[in-house]
Formats: sequence, structure tokens, C-alpha cells
Amino acid sequence: MASIQRTTHDYCPSSSASRNSRVMRLIIMMALVVGPTCSNAFLSGSRMKHNPLLTTTNTNKATSSLMMVPSSEGNDSDNEKKRPAIFWNENDKKHMEAMKKSCTSFILAATLFFVAPSETSLLPSWTAPQQSSGSLDVMSMLPRLEIPSASAADYNSFSPEQKTIAEAWRVVDSTFIDRTFNNQDWFQMRQDAVNRKQKYKSMEEAQESISKLVDSLGDKYTRYLSPAKLQSIVDSATGTLAGVGIEISMNKETKQIFASDVEANSPAEKGGIKPLDRFVEVDGYTIVEGVSTPDDVANKLRGPVGSKVGVVMQRGSNGNNNDFILTRDKITVTSVKPYLSQKSIPNVGKVGVIRIKSFSGTTAATVSSAIDDLKAKGANAFVLDVRANPGGLLPGGVDTASLFLDANQPVVFVVNNKGVVDKQETFNKGKELDSSLVVVVNSGTASAAEVMTAALQENKRAMVVGEQTFGKGIVQTIRTLENNNGGVAVTVARYETPLHHDINKQGIPVDIKVKTEDCPPTTDVVLCLPDSAFAKP
Repeated sequence: MASIQRTTHDYCPSSSASRNSRVMRLIIMMALVVGPTCSNAFLSGSRMKHNPLLTTTNTNKATSSLMMVPSSEGNDSDNEKKRPAIFWNENDKKHMEAMKKSCTSFILAATLFFVAPSETSLLPSWTAPQQSSGSLDVMSMLPRLEIPSASAADYNSFSPEQKTIAEAWRVVDSTFIDRTFNNQDWFQMRQDAVNRKQKYKSMEEAQESISKLVDSLGDKYTRYLSPAKLQSIVDSATGTLAGVGIEISMNKETKQIFASDVEANSPAEKGGIKPLDRFVEVDGYTIVEGVSTPDDVANKLRGPVGSKVGVVMQRGSNGNNNDFILTRDKITVTSVKPYLSQKSIPNVGKVGVIRIKSFSGTTAATVSSAIDDLKAKGANAFVLDVRANPGGLLPGGVDTASLFLDANQPVVFVVNNKGVVDKQETFNKGKELDSSLVVVVNSGTASAAEVMTAALQENKRAMVVGEQTFGKGIVQTIRTLENNNGGVAVTVARYETPLHHDINKQGIPVDIKVKTEDCPPTTDVVLCLPDSAFAKP
């Protein structure tokens, strides 16, 4: 991936190679042209200033003369015992001081001119020489430099709202994968947001400004996260939520939002909600098909532990509504559910199914334990069910794939915003290399789940069955903002499959197509698969 080098607007000069070359040429030029004159001015003035034996003998003389005076320094030889000294009159001193000022100013002006020719604010504006009292004013011939004000960089003078916006901008600026920033002047956008004329009245107003700033990048995965949304994501990643224990999905054809699964011993299960029940109303919020989203429903279901929430669900084809009053509680999400299928495959035998809802740092270890348990029950083949798995932590997907792969096999290539490629491959031999393996996917299979699927498919380890996957081939990181002001999710890299396919917005094609909606997550998935799916690739 070719990286796009962006010129960063800053208050410091650029440090590019070409600019360093110009500086070096400037130093050489100045040394050859004005070096002898200026060095004589500075050295002579230094000798006059620091040697107490130098005195003025005739203040009316317009010329200076040389004589030998005893040296106060080391006397290793007769030649070193004497050195030239200069006798100055007042006109000499004035002339030399003027020369020193001229040399200093000219070197400064030339340096800024050559070092930053592309910065128009640093270009000198020349003025005509001015005559005064019959003598030439050398200083008036030098460039008048207009240095930009650094007040915008005075971070300490910012209000809390301005600091939060600047912090969010800095996070995106340093990590976002698209270095053109959606072909925008990203620095100017920071200036406009931070230094707007109308002061921010509240932190909520500043958060809205951050959201607009980030949304302008045109990447739906790079977004501002409110404090509540950030906490929800953290709870999901750690497996602890305060809710009712319902897994929420949407029918892509009817747009109906339904309970795809219910956690065991959760408030929802205890209250009587069953898988495939459809949402009608949550906490007074009416579900509108095609408008409401699973996130909308999830946000209404979550709340403080011990609080109550009303839910109206529709069950079955008759469309009867059922009312439920549930008490929210801490929910431990079971992301891995193993079971032994009721169906045996000819010439294969019993099949162990491992359903993975999402990937976390412990998913691979849980799957490893599930393999051992299922083999102890007689499983000779395995199905990894990752339908509606939105991903999660990338290492979780990589490590889970490694359980079924031999050593030194590529799993994924991660390309960051500088074009640097990180090749991730297996280091050790996996624990399950010979059994038949099937991965079941659908349009809700995304991100880390796609990483695992592509690794097993392209290394000829598993058959992929179901429907084309979602196609999310980019990686995000979440950075929290100070003082509990939420966070920013930023797309920092993209990934390629072991065969260097970029699946972003494309998805992974299946080996055998099966309509997965005919096989709900609560049913035995093996009953929906053809026997040919268990043939080794």
C-alpha cells in the first residue's frame, strides 16, 4: 500500500530532506561569502572587549593601527608571547558594532528565507533603503520578517472545551489511516473548531463539535463516542453489562428487530422472553421497522442495576403482543457456546459445534477447552458458527484460527497508516489439525470473525458455508479522552487475507451457499448443512 505523505502544518519548520539540503547549502554559501568579514567583526570586537591592555590613544584619529603587546595567556614560545592588538577610536567602534548587527540580522533573515520558502507567512517583505543624516542605514535594507503569532499554540490558555476538542483532533491526526483526511485541510479544521469566535457554553456543545469534525472524514467507523457509549463498549469487551440478557438482531429483509438469543439465567429468560420474539416497544420507545436499529433497542434495555424496564414483544405468526417488566442486572455474556450435534455425518461421525458470538482476549482459550470437551464426547469433526459475529478483538480471531493451523502459516497482514505491513503467522502447531472443519457465516459475520474465516479458508483448512460475509477489512482502536469526556474510535489500519485479498466492502465468498435464515441460532446448525460441507478442502 503506497502511503500518502502529508505536510503537517505546525509552528515549527519542516524537517524534510530537501529543506535540510537547502540549509546546508546556505551555511556553505554564507561561510564563503560573508564569513571572513563577519568573523573579523566579531573576533576583533571580542579582543577589544576582553583584553584590558587595549586602550585608545587618540580619539580623533579616523584610522586604527597595530602594535605588539604582551600576552596574558600561555607562553610556550616567543611567537605566542606576543599577539596583535587593535587600537580603536570611537568611529571604529561604532562602525564595527554596525557591522556586527548587520551580519546577525542578515544571517537570520537569510536562514528563515531559505529554510521556509514554502511558508508564505515567513517570506520577507522588502522595504526601500532609507537615508538618514547622509549615511546609509544598513538595517533598513534587511528583510522585515513577519513571524506568525503562536497564540493559537498556547494550550494552557484554552478552556476545558477547547482542550477536549484539541485532544480529540490530535488522536485522529496521529493515527487515522487516510492521510489525506478525506481530501480536507485537517489542520485548518482544527483551528476553526478550537478557535471559533463564539465560545463553547458547555462540554456537550464541544462534544457535538468533535462529532462533526470526525464525521467529516467520511469513515463510519471513525467516530466520537459519548461517555455512555464508551462505557457500553468497554462493558461489552470485558463481558460485563447491566441489562436484561438479550442478543439483538435485525431481519435484513423485513427490518424487524428480534431476540436472536437469550442468556441463560438472565432477567429476560426468567421473565419469559424467548429467542425469535420480535421487539414492539422498549421503555416507552416504539420500534419502527426500517428506522429503528438494534443499537437503539440495546441502549433502551441497558440501565442501572436494579432498575426496571418495560418491554413489549411479538411472538409467533399470530402477532400477539406480550408485555414484560424486567429488572436490569449485571450480565456476563457467554461469547462461546459449544454443543454436540444430534446429527452424525456418514464417514465422519459425530460433530461438535462451537458457536462464537464475538472475539475477546479469552476466546481462543475458551474454544480450546471446548474442543477438548467435545472430543471427550466423541466428536470427530467441528463446526465454527460465527453467524452474526461482528468481530471484537483482532487477536482473538487470530489466536482462534491458530488452533486449527500448522506452524508458520500466515493468518493476516495488517497495513498501518504509514504503509508498514505487519505479517501475523502461527508460531506453533495448532491442537486440531486433522479433523473435518466447517465455518458457518452470513452477512453479519465481520471484522475479526472474517480474519479467522479467511485464514482457515485460504490455508485450505476449512470449508466456508452459508452466505457472503459483511466485508469489514479495517481495524479500529479506541482512545479515551481526559476527564471522562468520552473517546474516539479511529480506523488505524486495514488488513489483507493470507492470499493478500482486501475484503473491505467485499466480504468473503463461501464455498457452499446455504440460506442461514432458515436455521435460527437456537437450532442445531448441523441439521441445516449438507454432508458435502464436511469434505476436506
